[in-house]
Amino acid sequence: MVSAVVAHLLLFLISVNLIPTTPIVEERPFQAIDGGLGVAVGKSRKRVFPVPHTQEPNPISEAYGYCNTPNRTEQAWEGHSPADYKLLSVQVMIRHGDRYPLYSIPKTKRPAIDCSLSISRRPSHPLLNSFINHMGQGGRGHWESPLVSVPRLPSHSVCEMGELTQTGVVQHLRNGQLLHQAYKRHNLLPADWSPRQLWVETTGKSRTLQSGLAFLYGFHPDFDWRKLTVRHQWSTLFCGSACDCPARNRYLEEEQKRQYRLRVADTELERTYADMARTLGLLTRQLRAANPIDSLLCHLCHGLSFPCVPMGDSGAGGCLTMAQFAVIRRQQLDDEVDRRRVGLYRKYAILAMYPYLNRTAAKMERVAKSSEAGRQPRAGSEEVFTLSSAHDVTMAPLLSALGLEEARFPRFAARVVFELWKSPPATQGQLKKRAGKVDKSKTKDGELFIRVLYNGEDVTFHTTFCRSHDRHAGQPLCPLKNFLSFVRKDMFSVVNATSYQGACYRRPG
Repeated sequence: MVSAVVAHLLLFLISVNLIPTTPIVEERPFQAIDGGLGVAVGKSRKRVFPVPHTQEPNPISEAYGYCNTPNRTEQAWEGHSPADYKLLSVQVMIRHGDRYPLYSIPKTKRPAIDCSLSISRRPSHPLLNSFINHMGQGGRGHWESPLVSVPRLPSHSVCEMGELTQTGVVQHLRNGQLLHQAYKRHNLLPADWSPRQLWVETTGKSRTLQSGLAFLYGFHPDFDWRKLTVRHQWSTLFCGSACDCPARNRYLEEEQKRQYRLRVADTELERTYADMARTLGLLTRQLRAANPIDSLLCHLCHGLSFPCVPMGDSGAGGCLTMAQFAVIRRQQLDDEVDRRRVGLYRKYAILAMYPYLNRTAAKMERVAKSSEAGRQPRAGSEEVFTLSSAHDVTMAPLLSALGLEEARFPRFAARVVFELWKSPPATQGQLKKRAGKVDKSKTKDGELFIRVLYNGEDVTFHTTFCRSHDRHAGQPLCPLKNFLSFVRKDMFSVVNATSYQGACYRRPG
């Protein structure tokens, strides 16, 4: 229920930029967006944090960034650390790839898109054919109910509503391949990996299941199905058995009201909806209910002309325009500014994502404990790679809960990565030498650190729990203890509480 409400609530966050220097780069062939609606694009960093804006963001260019068309140079800062640091585990959340609209605009033709997979259709990928073949062996895998009945590949020549497109599959083959390159030198998931070392989970939608499988195949081609269990998350918040939280729902309702008040006060938006409805011969309320931005974004991302209807006696007829689309997008960007100012969504996000973040922290602690000096290692005993295939209504509150309020709203095939690192063992002599003393050495176990990356860029020092950390004071990474303290207690200060249960069940007022 929460996911359905939030899906109407959000579409985009305003963008901001970080500027890395030497990430892993995947070259993508130049490809123009045709259809008369786009501009040709070549290399792009797709930055997730901006320099301060000197002018209003362009709604159209923002929308193209959301499409994430796989025709650009991709980069990744995943897998980077100081010398001799050991990568212990990686947890990834992805948003599904490009999909067909969830809504159709009344009286217009649906976008003509083929959702079957073909290596001869663009965009394609070198792994696409072997991926298709490998999915045919999926019966060897283990599937939590109800995933066993969900198709492993998109297959309709006329897309169904919400179906993953070939573009979406290619986006995640690229994502997985990019992380394969980033982590291969760390031997994160060895060739003889055990079933316990890999955790894959998804909601029950075909677009998330298929996106997760495409990502996994790019990351670990020809993986052994017999070792794989795909787990089902019934909630888009990935909250497991801790989903009940009345206060979270109240904050969401208040946020909805804020958004509604801002929208109805926007006279330009109301005029635009009325003009669009008049063109199509609809009542304005009918057009709003059809959520036209969803379908228009699909047209834009696939280079298709916007919908038209023939001229009629009533005066209706004509085509929807890019100018109208830009007004709706502009209002969404305005809404994000107001959303941050008011702060209700942040409160919702903290309570919505605590269960997922707590599970993330617990996994890190287990892996860290198993790596302690003197402990007898058990091969394949802990999860070293976790993949959660989710939705925008999962990732958007995750970003907000982490304090990444300025981050660009999750585009198609967005990814958030949590890395757990351990520094090399230090000696007491080394430690005292740093403090200006000299002593005979004794070995001390390495320290633990966390990195958080969004779409390949390191955003760790933009998070609430590490924003104030002095990365130049002998610790270039963020201490894991900062994250653990944030998840277990500090994050609840936003809602004037000290625990999840206390925050969820406190009486309002």
